[in-house]
Amino acid sequence: MSRYRGPRIRICRRLGDLPGLTRKRSKKQTLAGEHGQQSRKPSEYALRLEEKQKIRFNYGLSEKQLAKYIKTAKKVQGSTGLILLQILEMRLDNTIFRLGMAPTIPAARQLVNHGHILVNNKSLSICSYQCKPGDIINVKEKEGSKRIINSYINCPGLTSMPSHLHLDKNRLTGKVNGIIEREWVALELNELLVVEYYSRK
Repeated sequence: MSRYRGPRIRICRRLGDLPGLTRKRSKKQTLAGEHGQQSRKPSEYALRLEEKQKIRFNYGLSEKQLAKYIKTAKKVQGSTGLILLQILEMRLDNTIFRLGMAPTIPAARQLVNHGHILVNNKSLSICSYQCKPGDIINVKEKEGSKRIINSYINCPGLTSMPSHLHLDKNRLTGKVNGIIEREWVALELNELLVVEYYSRK
């Protein structure tokens, strides 16, 4: 089983704030694990591994998926780290999460899998679908679907909406206006270390 289904707060204690994984906060101050209180200087490999794990757990990816995205990002002209983040941010499950239609990325993935979401008025059940500028994301015309999304949209504590997205709360419709810019990525990480991790493998 490639997708992580264990305790989420434990991962957040180890890697820091992961807005896509969970909105819960731990009251414990120390790092997770038996040796969490030891203050040893981490190696360069450990730093690169930690940044890679942040991306993996936040976006809910398997190792194989992330390696594939890195390979795709390297083929595109420009900064590989920035392109990788743009590819991940433009995934359908993440776009639904950033629109505020779901509290976390796993919740957004479940909405897509259960057929509550339409993209350009077509039912889509592929979470990894790459949203493009001009795509319209709306909720299926069912009372149950609308009730679920309304409960999430009106829920406090969701992350701020990036500039490339627009949400009409009355119609429950979101629009992708462009490609996300680096400053709007909610996850705090050094993407260059992720690229280094895969280039040294």
